Amino acid sequence: MKDLLDAHLSSQEETLFGAFLEQVAVFVCGIVHGGEKSGIEGIDLEFTHDGCKYIVSIKSGPNWGNSGQIAKMRDNFQKAKRILGTNRSKTNVIAVNGCCYGQEAQEDKGGYLKLCGQSFWTLISDDSNLYLDLIEPIGHKAKEKNEEFQREYAKVQNRFAEAFIRDFCDAERAIDWAKLVRFNSAKEGM
Repeated sequence: MKDLLDAHLSSQEETLFGAFLEQVAVFVCGIVHGGEKSGIEGIDLEFTHDGCKYIVSIKSGPNWGNSGQIAKMRDNFQKAKRILGTNRSKTNVIAVNGCCYGQEAQEDKGGYLKLCGQSFWTLISDDSNLYLDLIEPIGHKAKEKNEEFQREYAKVQNRFAEAFIRDFCDAERAIDWAKLVRFNSAKEGM
C-alpha cells in the first residue's frame, strides 16, 4: 500500500512542482524579455528576443513524455507557427521544448530546440547562473515544508489503510483477493 500511495503522491508532487516552475519561468521571462503566458494551445510562453519570436512548451525535466506526447507537442508548434502567420512575415519563429532541469546533448530536434536546465534558464533570463540561484530558495522552502508534509502524509497513509481494510478485507482483516480482483478487473454491471 505504501508503494501505491508513494507513486500517487510522487505523480501529484511532480505535477505541482512542474506548474510552479512554469510560473517561475513565465515570470522571469516576463521581467527580462516581456514574455507572457501564451494563449495558443500547447504553448506556455511567448517572447521576442534578438529579433526572433520564441514559442515555448515548458516541462519539468527532459524525460517528460512518450512518442505520442512528443508528436502532439510538435503538432502544437506547427499550429502555433501558422497562427502567428510566419508564412507571411519575416519574423523568425523558434519553437522550444524548455525543460526546467536536466541536460540534453542534442538540442536541435529538427523543427524545435530542446533546451534543458542551464540552457533553458539562460535563454529566458539572459543569466547563465539563474538555474543555480533558483535552487537555494526552493530547497529552503522545501525543508520548511517537510515536517508539515510528514504529518499530513501519515494521516493520508492511515486513511488509505482504513479504506483498504474496509473495502477489501474480511472480518479478520485478511485480504479478500476475489473482491480486490473484481474491483480492479471486472466489467461494470457483471
